[in-house]
Amino acid sequence: MNPLVVITGGTKGIGKALIEAFLAGGFDIITCARNENDLSTLQNEMKEQFPGSSVFFQKADLSLRNELNGFIDFIKSRKRPVDVLIHNTGVFIPGQVHNETEGTLEKTIETNLYSAYHLTRGVIDEMIRVKKGHIFTICSTASITAYPNGGSYCISKFALYGMTKVLREEMKPHGIKVTSVLPGATLTDSWKGTELPTERFIDPKDVAEAIWSAYSLSSRAVLEEILIRPQLGDLD
Repeated sequence: MNPLVVITGGTKGIGKALIEAFLAGGFDIITCARNENDLSTLQNEMKEQFPGSSVFFQKADLSLRNELNGFIDFIKSRKRPVDVLIHNTGVFIPGQVHNETEGTLEKTIETNLYSAYHLTRGVIDEMIRVKKGHIFTICSTASITAYPNGGSYCISKFALYGMTKVLREEMKPHGIKVTSVLPGATLTDSWKGTELPTERFIDPKDVAEAIWSAYSLSSRAVLEEILIRPQLGDLD
């Protein structure tokens, strides 16, 4: 049986690049997204690109606790151990703490932080039982740098980074690896319509390749953090 990876937010950007990387590495996939048509399209594309591959999906908005719980149930219904869990679901709503729209903090925290917290708790018991697994959280350079138009996004990513560091310490005696991934500006839908040249952005495939490389280390080593920036530096 192939190993299994759960990748949230898998239809676009970094998530889709991760699915391609892990399928190429012989994994089966479980993923979710808010748009069922995007999920069906992804499944068909991956079947063409990787014949014989298995991509299981469920429509879910992980900012909503009932849908998050439904996704956890869906994962458990496969009755298979989760070898790798990658928290990629996220939302970016530009704004500033003093003037962003009311409710922005709650929506951002629910999507970027609570989803990772509760999903981890939903699947980690089996990892602990077998003393094996690797959890990646897609944080951001906004987890370590405050941006003027970052507002609630920066708050959520600082918190997600903190959660990941705590989880790393908790999981050391259980043989479970935990890695924080901190990409700078990556060419995803968040930057749709930008007039900046592509060379100012990280390619999502580079982020996926870095994660695959971190996963591929021996059991004696863990890459605790992956910090990736555009070659020309952060955007101003």
